Amino acid sequence: MIPNSLAEALQLTLAQTPSSQGQQVAQREITTALENALDARRQRIIISQSQVTWVKWLCLGLQAFCALLAIAMVHSDNRLSSAIAMGLFGIGVAASLLLILAYDRPFTGELAVRPNPLLQVMPELEPSQQGIKP
Repeated sequence: MIPNSLAEALQLTLAQTPSSQGQQVAQREITTALENALDARRQRIIISQSQVTWVKWLCLGLQAFCALLAIAMVHSDNRLSSAIAMGLFGIGVAASLLLILAYDRPFTGELAVRPNPLLQVMPELEPSQQGIKP
C-alpha cells in the first residue's frame, strides 16, 4: 500500500508539464526523491515483518552450550577460573540473545522502537489518527 500523501505528491509532480530545462530537472529530482521515500518505506515494512527462525535460535543455543562445555573442560583443574570464564561467556551469550530479541521484531513488543521522535518533529500527526501508541 502506498500512503495517500506520497501518491498524491507523485501524481501532482507527474501531472506538471515542465516548460524549461530547469523545471524538467526539478521534476525528475522530485520524482526520484519520492520513489526513494517509497522504497525506504517498503524496506522498513519488510524489516518489520522479518523474524529470526527457530533453527537460528536452536543453533545459537547449541553453540553456546558447546562453548560453555569446552570452557568447563579446559578449566576443570581450577574451579575459580572455570566459574569466572563461564560467567563471562554466559554474560556475552545473554547480551547476544538480548540484541537478537531486540532486533527480531523492532516495531512490536517490549523493546519496540517507538514513534516519539517522529511525533516531536511532526506534531500535526496525532497518535489517535495513526493508530500508534506513544
